[in-house]
Amino acid sequence: MTISFLEEDYLEVTGLTVDFSGFKAVDGVDLTFLQGSLHFLIGPNGAGKTTLVDALTGLVQGTGTAMFRNKDLLTMKSHQIVRHGVGRTFQTASVFEELSVLQNLDIAAGLHRRTRSSLLPRGKVPERVAEALETIGLAPLAHRPAGVLAHGQKQWLEVGMLLVQDAKVMFLDETVAGMSTEERDNTGELLKRIVADRTIVIIEHDMDFMRRYADHVTVMHTGKVLAQGTVAEVQADPRVQEVYLGTAQEAEHHG
Repeated sequence: MTISFLEEDYLEVTGLTVDFSGFKAVDGVDLTFLQGSLHFLIGPNGAGKTTLVDALTGLVQGTGTAMFRNKDLLTMKSHQIVRHGVGRTFQTASVFEELSVLQNLDIAAGLHRRTRSSLLPRGKVPERVAEALETIGLAPLAHRPAGVLAHGQKQWLEVGMLLVQDAKVMFLDETVAGMSTEERDNTGELLKRIVADRTIVIIEHDMDFMRRYADHVTVMHTGKVLAQGTVAEVQADPRVQEVYLGTAQEAEHHG
């Protein structure tokens, strides 16, 4: 059974190119994102990481193919991609700050409803929403406005919003930026808990977080894939040390 799930739910990217008036921000990228794996996308600023995810989520136009569940994401509009089971977060959490945690989750869950029902009546919580609240650890804060949440909690709420949408592919953009050590650890454990039956791709600059939690790493540089493999394989690659890990490590020591 597991093998059939893997066959169905991996995302196969072939020859992905994003061209901005002659500048190739992403240049002929081939990648396979597997289900059940925490896949980290790293590289210097300007390497093309976010643009690659923008193309796969319908925010910019790309050429090539990106096959998921027998459909090419590059031919779909962003709302179709969401309904097809692909979701993302951004560097700045985009939650409805004046609404409660519960209402945020219910709105996200409503993406798959046939009718635009109003916000759920208090006391009646759909099972999917209740499960997500427990998973992301925000059940005690269900009725608090999202705006009062700590930075890390807002990021967890965004992950919860993807869970209730039943996103089978999640792209997370610098999820742990600005988090405390404890929040980072909680985030890593949360991602490990939910990755089994989905594909999670994390754009990340935090090398310590990457070393602790990555199953697979892809390093991008100037719009191309520079190297990929396990953390150990990528860290041992001289090209990666030269263009990225060396400078990242220096920044860690000096910062």
